Amino acid sequence: MTGWTTAGLYDAHAAALRLCALPLCDFGGRIAFRGPVRTVRCRGDNTPVRAALAEPGRGAVLVVDAAGLLDRALIGDRLAAEAARLGWSGIVVNGAVRDVASLRGIPLGLKALGPCPRPSAKGTPGERDVPVELGGAVIAPGDWLYADADGVVVAARRLD
Repeated sequence: MTGWTTAGLYDAHAAALRLCALPLCDFGGRIAFRGPVRTVRCRGDNTPVRAALAEPGRGAVLVVDAAGLLDRALIGDRLAAEAARLGWSGIVVNGAVRDVASLRGIPLGLKALGPCPRPSAKGTPGERDVPVELGGAVIAPGDWLYADADGVVVAARRLD
């Protein structure tokens, strides 16, 4: 038990929360996760995702805005395992992931729109630590993200 739920947080702090209204699926070994936000915006090239996840996570959540594209996976099992090893709490991807069977055994929160067996491309640089919009919620570096089986909510500060 986490001590919090997104539904409970919404009931207690609705005015302080932004709802990410995307049909995200759970792929990681943890369903509930939370932490301060770091962001990446990219389209098909996971180079900035790899760079961000190579740094110590310290309980942070990486939010990846891939514009909802499902034709290339930006996270796979090796990258997810490295993120878990480096202390990331979770990853939210507005796009696709791969290696689904392996991802379930990694102690990391991982939500994405869906799977895709095709790997990421290279050569289209992205941006790091910029505000992104996912499902109507503007998410900025330093915000707090909470995710569980009910969905994803974001606040300007820690609420639990």
